[in-house]
Formats: sequence, C-alpha cells, structure tokens
Amino acid sequence: MEDILEMITRAVMKELENLPPSDAAQVSASPAKGPSQAAPPAQEALRDLSGGALVDLTSDAMVDLTSAAHKAVPTLQNPQNPEALAGMKRRTPARIGVGKAGPRLRTDTMLTLRADHAVARDAVFRDVDPALLGELGLFSVQTLCQDRNEHLTRPDLGRRFSPETTNELKAKCRQAPQVQIYLSDGLSSQAVDANARDILPSLLDALRDYGITAGTPFFVRFGRVPAMDAVSEALGAEVTCVLIGERPGLATADSMSAYIAYKATVGMPEARRTVVSNIHKGGIPAVEAGAHIAGLIKTMLERKKSGVELQL
Repeated sequence: MEDILEMITRAVMKELENLPPSDAAQVSASPAKGPSQAAPPAQEALRDLSGGALVDLTSDAMVDLTSAAHKAVPTLQNPQNPEALAGMKRRTPARIGVGKAGPRLRTDTMLTLRADHAVARDAVFRDVDPALLGELGLFSVQTLCQDRNEHLTRPDLGRRFSPETTNELKAKCRQAPQVQIYLSDGLSSQAVDANARDILPSLLDALRDYGITAGTPFFVRFGRVPAMDAVSEALGAEVTCVLIGERPGLATADSMSAYIAYKATVGMPEARRTVVSNIHKGGIPAVEAGAHIAGLIKTMLERKKSGVELQL
C-alpha cells in the first residue's frame, strides 16, 4: 500500500507544480467547491482515483481503491452503451470497461490492480486472528512447517504433523466421530477471519439437525488440504471436512473452500475429495455454504462415498 500512496502523492505534486501560483494556493487553501463550480486541474487529474467523482485535496479522506463501489464505476471513456457496460460491471468482479491510455492501462486501473495485489499478499502472509479462535473455542495445532516462508515453499510439510502433534489431537479430540471438522489457514488467513464465524456454527447446527455427530473442532496453522488425511487417520473419522483459505486472487482474498472426504487416508487420490469452493460474501454466503456442506456430508455417510464416486 505504501507504493500506491507514493504514486498518488507524486501525481498530485506533479499537477500542483504545473499550476500558476494563484491556482496552487486556491487548491490548498480554498474550501470545498459546490457542484456548479469547476474543479481545479489537480482535482481533475485525480478524477479517475475516485471512479469519476472529484477529489477534495483539502480532505483527509482517501479513496478505497479495493471497494466494490469504486470498481463498479467504468473508466472506459465514451462507451457506445454506458448502461449496458454498467450493468455488466455490476454482475462480475472482472476488470472490464477499464479503457487504456495509449498502449498502457489507465492510472486508476493500475493503482487498483496494485491495491488488490497488496490485499492478496496480506491475506497470504498474515496469521488468523487469535481472538477469533478463542471466540470459536478452537485449540490450535501446527503442521511440520516452522514459519510462513516454509509453509509457502514446502507444501509437503504442510500435509503432515509431528508425532507429538498427532498425540495432542488424539488427546484433545473425540475419537471415531461420524464427522471431523476443522479450520485451516491454507493460503488465505483472511478467508478464515471473514467466514469462520458464520460457516462453522451453520455447519454444526445443520449436522445436529440431521442427527449426525461431529467431533471436536480445532484449527491447523500452516495447513495444506492433504493434512485432512492425517487428521482422518489419527482420529478415525468416518468423514473429514476441512474449511480452508484458498489462494487469493485479484478479485477477492476472502475465498474459503471446504474439502470433504469419506474415510480419508494418507496418499489417497485427489479424486476422492468433494470440494465446495468460492465461499465468501461475493460468492456462496458462508451461512448458506454451511447448510449445503452438511447436506453433502449426510449423503456421503449414507452412500459411504465421496469425490468422483459420489457423482456416479
């Protein structure tokens, strides 16, 4: 984000340097102008940064480049059908209707791209909020990864636990549950922070309504999806479900997925997993996803299958 702020500052300063002294003083000292008055050139230069709205350089407010409202405003100049373009942008987070400046992206598009990239990096590198884990009553264990860098560069270590951690799971969790549910940071801790409060209670409540017994939920730090196989073997779960943060993209960093398997075993083929993906506020709402996952688990227990076999 510091790079983005620096770029904005340079753009403003460049415009101010090109103004006559009287105009520059007016920009820095005059009150906000009414809608009928023309904006100073420096404000016009920043029009793109607010999705077309004028920027008050005397205000401390900054445009949130990552907000849905900002991205919903087309920056393509003179579109043939503005209403159709606006409607399309309301239906997709894709970068459409952005226009160009010569062979390059427009400044607003580039800054928004950089801002989204910064959000994605933050989602990967930061940890899940410990207060959230305490609020949900989840104890925490860790894979063989020792730090975030090792988690990103050694996915094999994120699939396994030490003997001491395996013994801790056996000591703290109910043995041989019908369903074992746990959360993991995966590649987006932000996805856990954004969705866990809604999806975990929804899922547990729905399972309870079906008369299905769930094991003791917990949290795995530095986890990869196949860690669920080791959890399944350690606890003897009939069905194992991990709610894990997915690799963030430039459209959202909050996306969570549920990977579910019937009697998962270490080294099993990926085809045995059932996946519910795109769980976030702009995709499948977390509460709705919890109810849907519970229905899938019920079907798995009845048919004793998961993954591709469940579709046959």
